[in-house]
Amino acid sequence: MSSTEQLDAPRPPIDLPAVSTTLQAIESNIHRVIRGKDRVVRLALTTLLAEGHLLVEDVPGVGKTLLAKALARSIDCSVSRVQFTPDLLPSDVTGVTVYAPDTGSFAFRPGPVFANIVLGDEINRAGPKTQSSLLEAMEERTVTIDGTPHHLARPFMVIATQNPIELEGTYPLPEAQRDRFLMRIAIGYPHADDELEIVRTHGAKDRLEELTPVCDTASVVHAIRTIRAVRVSEPIERYLIAVCRATREHHDVELGASPRASLALIRSVRVTAAIAGRDHVIPDDVKLLAPHVLPHRLILRPNAELAGITAVDVITDVLSGMPVPTE
Repeated sequence: MSSTEQLDAPRPPIDLPAVSTTLQAIESNIHRVIRGKDRVVRLALTTLLAEGHLLVEDVPGVGKTLLAKALARSIDCSVSRVQFTPDLLPSDVTGVTVYAPDTGSFAFRPGPVFANIVLGDEINRAGPKTQSSLLEAMEERTVTIDGTPHHLARPFMVIATQNPIELEGTYPLPEAQRDRFLMRIAIGYPHADDELEIVRTHGAKDRLEELTPVCDTASVVHAIRTIRAVRVSEPIERYLIAVCRATREHHDVELGASPRASLALIRSVRVTAAIAGRDHVIPDDVKLLAPHVLPHRLILRPNAELAGITAVDVITDVLSGMPVPTE
């Protein structure tokens, strides 16, 4: 049975111990190279199990690419890496149809997007046309070449990195592109003790090379299917939707969260509930993940940006003023 057929099969009974085992194995493996960033690692795993894509945005040298590589190496699956540059073409990402003289026919040669985990390094250095080549793959899990759709493997996850400081020679991600990332996270500088540990371990040898897979795609697919069965009651659904709708009406927001954001948030909170050992979602799950799932989807009004207001401030304001279900 293919990965796609496995995901489309009827939901199994809730098997939270299996999900917890898969999560802990991957998380522990990543912590071997990523020190002191428990929250960041947990959010990356949440994105994977929610069938989303991750945008890691931070200054150089804090471990953006290392996090993506560590996650990829922890799963026995196909992995590819794309170094985005200004001269990168869409066909360099998706693939191309070429003529085979020996057979006298055309054959499709898949690009690096045909992998379970795709690492897009410095995605904002590629032109808009190349960035857009990922839109169909990220949303529909298919790539259409010369009118022929090609289905991607499951699970499928794009982990993209970008540097928000160095703007020369970069192309900001358009709203349509950012909206397809389930989360945008920043890693930040490590604490002093963690940085000392990094110097001692990574200075002597490459810890990333020592990482070996701790689970396979079947385990990840099983975890994803199990998490789909986590219950979200109607009061929680209405609370979640109200939070997203409130961003569209906020006085500091030009463009609020779309229905795609609501879907992304509900998938994410199911993962958080499963990680906590619950077969149902509670309001605290929504409060925990909304600041990570929603801010990058908002476009603020110019006067709000001039006043120093951030999208995270808007989400915090919305959550503080939203009545919480008392179920």
